[in-house]
Amino acid sequence: MAFFWNKKKTKEESDKEKESLDSGLGKTKRSFFEKIQRAIAGKTTIDDDVLDGIEEALVASDIGVDTTLKIIDMLEERVARDKYMNTSELHRILKEEMVKLLDIKDEENRDIPVFDFSHKPYVILVVGVNGVGKTTTIGKLAANLKAAGKSVMLGAADTFRAAAVDQLVIWSERAGVPIVKQSMGADPASVAFDTVKSAVAQDIDVVLIDTAGRLHNKINLMNELTKIRNVVRKVIPDAPHEVLLVLDGSTGQNAFVQAKEFTKATDVTAMAVTKLDGTAKGGVVLGIADQFRIPVKFIGVGEKIEDLQIFDKKKFVDSLFDE
Repeated sequence: MAFFWNKKKTKEESDKEKESLDSGLGKTKRSFFEKIQRAIAGKTTIDDDVLDGIEEALVASDIGVDTTLKIIDMLEERVARDKYMNTSELHRILKEEMVKLLDIKDEENRDIPVFDFSHKPYVILVVGVNGVGKTTTIGKLAANLKAAGKSVMLGAADTFRAAAVDQLVIWSERAGVPIVKQSMGADPASVAFDTVKSAVAQDIDVVLIDTAGRLHNKINLMNELTKIRNVVRKVIPDAPHEVLLVLDGSTGQNAFVQAKEFTKATDVTAMAVTKLDGTAKGGVVLGIADQFRIPVKFIGVGEKIEDLQIFDKKKFVDSLFDE
């Protein structure tokens, strides 16, 4: 049941969602919380030793050096301004500042919606290297959107891997949504074109287009994504409406490298961070969002369909600090 895609949730559904999040972030929480507690053990005020310990805890959680230093600078400013600050206030201040770092607005300083269904069809181009859970994320998105009452169509434009097309076909069957595909090695842009053309003809709400995840030649990647954009715009002039970058949270700092390369190759507008349930590196979500100023819209905290959650920055940060 894709309860978290509906605006109104029962208490039972909210509790189940929180349980899934807490469980999925379990390894990150234990590692992060223990290091923070160790940094403040026996202290009554925040001093240089406490700050050093917090810095170490943040870096170890793969938040990244730049974002960590930003947080430490903020803490130092608060300590200097307030003169006296006890360690019991530390969690509250850290949580406030982390939520601020995750609060990414649009160019007009407005909140960015998870979906913008004013576009129909709403075209989402999904990018990311092979192995990050890109195709699975597309399948889960399709299943959840379908369960929430939206009509969905998939486009299998990762034509360089037979397994990618086969996997997407399985997800289309599981979710009960149509898929457009061609033979192995077909032109990805041609698949994308056929997909959006079919979606318009069938009055589909959301289109999810899978793309090849190759980084060995950035020029080819850039050219391919540009070509897909151009042919899609022949059918829908303002599409794609979202370019969703899928990253594997368990790779830690390597996810930063992937984000850097893909943001150079195309105009990434949103991110999904997967596989957070198998790692203590969940802090990468915070670092990537802060460094690239691109909103994280989805996180994967388990294998089940409902374990792909719409990202809630406050709930995410609160979960990190829950004992």
